[in-house]
Amino acid sequence: MQTALIFRERLLAQSETFIAEQAKRLRRYSPVMVGLRRTYPCLQYAQREILLRDGDRFTDKLAASLYRRFPIGTDFIRRLRAANPSIIHAHFAIDAIQALPIARKLDIPLVVSLHGFDVTSNDGALRMSRSGRHFLQHRQRLFREATAFICVSKFIRDAALKAGFPESRLHVHYTGIDCERFRAIDVPRDPKLIMFVGRLVEKKGCEYLLRAMVLVQQHDPAAHLEIIGDGPLRSKLESIAVSLSIRASFRGAQDPIEVSRSLARARILCNPSITASSGDMEGFGMVFAEAQAVGTPPVSFFHAAIPEVVKHRRTGLLCPEGDVGALASSLQSLLDNSALWASMNLQAREWVKARFDIARQTQNLELFYDDCVAHYRRGGSQRSQSNDRCAVGQAAFQA
Repeated sequence: MQTALIFRERLLAQSETFIAEQAKRLRRYSPVMVGLRRTYPCLQYAQREILLRDGDRFTDKLAASLYRRFPIGTDFIRRLRAANPSIIHAHFAIDAIQALPIARKLDIPLVVSLHGFDVTSNDGALRMSRSGRHFLQHRQRLFREATAFICVSKFIRDAALKAGFPESRLHVHYTGIDCERFRAIDVPRDPKLIMFVGRLVEKKGCEYLLRAMVLVQQHDPAAHLEIIGDGPLRSKLESIAVSLSIRASFRGAQDPIEVSRSLARARILCNPSITASSGDMEGFGMVFAEAQAVGTPPVSFFHAAIPEVVKHRRTGLLCPEGDVGALASSLQSLLDNSALWASMNLQAREWVKARFDIARQTQNLELFYDDCVAHYRRGGSQRSQSNDRCAVGQAAFQA
């Protein structure tokens, strides 16, 4: 069995279950999670891991910082080489800059997944962080040396093209969700419950939902909102909910099993994502697929990749971005119209199973790995300058 290094600079934020789930589904490649440090609190996963430094002391932070500037890490590379990897798969373009020297020293292909902010954020916003500045400094090198870029949606591919990523190496591949975990279960539905699940950051648009709930609860006082997730805007959003006198509870971060059960209890998922002031947009929106898989129709905006995941008027309802009145009207429609809700409940489950099953999607990913490894090995010493990469991965992702 071949080995795939799964790289994230810091392993692994609790919101990044999509990385761990994809790694867990690999069958012909053995995944090894790789990072410079651990993040705290850290998502729990079963895969083997190799870290530059496993700690949160000043010396650990300093070692990671120095590695970014001077990527030597002799012992780190020795441990990685001992895993005998065939490929390294970095998540987010910004992190891929740290994966470049690993790929070069181990002489293996580098595949990079583009998820959202790493492609849609403007350069001014990227310059606000050290990692963003480092990315901008080395971006052209990444464009030259990466074997392929995996775009998590067609929208992200279009955005990557505009950002200057090489067209011949951009491939669309939906990560998918666990359709066994996220499925219709025998949990009583609350016919008045609207659910939000996501990080409490500007891009997720939770404030628009709070303001729409004023109109919804004027129409239907029994309607109520639960918010799962945490983030820098939580205290502000809690204050807004109090000032608007709406029925809303903030439940904080929850584990994936509880998220699944909560989605199955809800009448509607409402995550009204927007374009953030930094330019950041929704790359895919995994929670929309998860909600539909359990039969909960989503309501959101026509924004970024969301129309690729939610089929308007078939599996959910979408509104013009930023239109609070339209958002409230769509929520009311699904609260009031049981026939419409039942139709979307059925179609949503069928749509996700056919399109976004992570087991099938990861099989295709492994075929893509095969193609990248074979292409890289054919390239010899001139592989970084190869101009024929348009063929890489085409067969794997055409299905």
